[in-house]
Amino acid sequence: MKHLDLTLPSPAENLACDEALLDACEENGGKEILRFWESPETFVVVGYANKITAEVNVTNCGAKQIPIFRRCSGGGTVLQGAGCLNYTLILRITESSPLASISSANKFIMEKNRAVIENLLKQSIEVRGHTDLAIDGLKFSGNSQRRKKSFLLFHGTFLLNFDLALVGDFLEMPSKQPDYRASRSHGEFLTNLNLSADKVKAALKKSWNAIEELKDYPKSEIQKLANEKYSTDEWNLKF
Repeated sequence: MKHLDLTLPSPAENLACDEALLDACEENGGKEILRFWESPETFVVVGYANKITAEVNVTNCGAKQIPIFRRCSGGGTVLQGAGCLNYTLILRITESSPLASISSANKFIMEKNRAVIENLLKQSIEVRGHTDLAIDGLKFSGNSQRRKKSFLLFHGTFLLNFDLALVGDFLEMPSKQPDYRASRSHGEFLTNLNLSADKVKAALKKSWNAIEELKDYPKSEIQKLANEKYSTDEWNLKF
């Protein structure tokens, strides 16, 4: 597996990068990829099928100039910004592997990442819902998946030192909640790991055996997707 530590200048480009990496592997094959990125800019990202008016406090976002984007994978709505570490896995699907189905891929990847954080913190970490990681019932990581024929995209966020008070300012209570949330507010439900990004990245690279650096990534496709898709109201505001 190859690793890519790449934060691009804009949210649109960072979201486009994940899709472009998936497309490149699907079209050309090659090694699997583990990418990291961290954005200094605060912005909202809705899941592919999320309805913005149900999930986002549009009024507050407009007043504070917080942009709203849509990603290519499913899952719920998140707030991004400084203190969030994002990771992306591009993995090859084979019939005989744990990645052969959505549910088994979720289980395999989440268990692997759970063990990484548990080893760093020396505390019990749980997989909750379908693709959350939690400590003492508090969520610190949400994840989602998109699949093609030969490769899948699995990406998520680790809350390391994020200003959690902002989440309640810009996100509504989610329309779909895992049972363990028990209707808790964002502030009561989320927590930070208070780990350094470098420690988490190093541990994930070791766990996923991401030894080689990816130097040739699809720059032109990223820019095209950013300009023609992720920067447009037609995509971001489609639901």
